[in-house]
Amino acid sequence: LQFVESGGGLVQAGGSLRLSCAASGFTLDRFAVGWFRQAPGKEREGVSCMSASGGERSDANSVSGRFTISRDNAKNTVYLQMNNLKPEDTGVYYCAAAHLFRTCAAYGYDYWGQGTQVTVSS
Repeated sequence: LQFVESGGGLVQAGGSLRLSCAASGFTLDRFAVGWFRQAPGKEREGVSCMSASGGERSDANSVSGRFTISRDNAKNTVYLQMNNLKPEDTGVYYCAAAHLFRTCAAYGYDYWGQGTQVTVSS
């Protein structure tokens, strides 16, 4: 099971980025998926997660209304659209998958990508 993440980079506050996470070695539509981030010196936190069907979603309060998780099962890819970015959104962003949608906390996810850096300047 592998993920390849892309789309990170440097952006000014107020800007937008779209992260992509392409899965290989398994069919992503059978898994709950999520995006997580980790800032230096901080624990990894859940940003936005969704069930395999897409019927259940969970967003961190800090990103609600600004970030949107989506999936394209035909492309076996998960996306995170990030708008109105803030400096506190800076960190390494990871996608992950779980067999069941129980939580948007990192401990609930079994398969992880390598991460992509997002830096938001003020």
